[in-house]
Amino acid sequence: LLRPGGEVTRSDSENQFSYARAVKINRKDAGKNLLKYIDIFVNRPLAALIVRAVYHTRITPNQITCFSGFIGLTAAFLFYLGKPEYFLMGGILAQLSSIIDGADGMLARAKNLGSTYGAMLDLFFDRIVDVSTAIGIGIGAAKYYNDPEYAYLGLLCGTLLLFQINTFYLNRTLQKKEKTGETGEMRAVQIWGICLLSIFNRLDLLIYTALVFTVVVNIVHAFHFFRLGWKEKTDQSETGQH
Repeated sequence: LLRPGGEVTRSDSENQFSYARAVKINRKDAGKNLLKYIDIFVNRPLAALIVRAVYHTRITPNQITCFSGFIGLTAAFLFYLGKPEYFLMGGILAQLSSIIDGADGMLARAKNLGSTYGAMLDLFFDRIVDVSTAIGIGIGAAKYYNDPEYAYLGLLCGTLLLFQINTFYLNRTLQKKEKTGETGEMRAVQIWGICLLSIFNRLDLLIYTALVFTVVVNIVHAFHFFRLGWKEKTDQSETGQH
């Protein structure tokens, strides 16, 4: 809208929460990527309810990030306790943490409060929660099945997961792509798996599935990393650079 003096103003409707503007993802592309499909049509509608509830309050995206991290760490501790009822609660809280984790970015985009620190804070808590959850699940399974092997496997899962994230961003750096937060869709699917297998009390299957998945993804990332290095070397040779 234009005022008489020619200044551009925002209508009342634009000052309200806009789901489409907050999500900032083209739904037409969702069908090409199953991970985006799950995130857009399952997690984000629930996260939008949270954003709508806090949109007109003083709650900031960074506060939501910290709260999500606290819920995620609580879930990790419940897994650590090693009892089926705690596994159930831990799985539900892990999924709740994932949904809330999606709300911080949506709120930041909706209210134009995005910042580099906020993006890094989100990644910081995601990694702490991911590793803590893997270790908590491993120790909890070791207690429940009375087999210490699961504790070591949980620690291995956490280590492989960190390596997976690091190699992902190494590849992004080599490709000169600076956008952050692109692991969100994959993380959402992983946590849905944690939630479902926790409900069915199958932490053993969860740990072995996570191991296979992280090993395969790390191999793919490592192959891609060396392929990018080879491509760069080839390009330099073709242009006469050293």
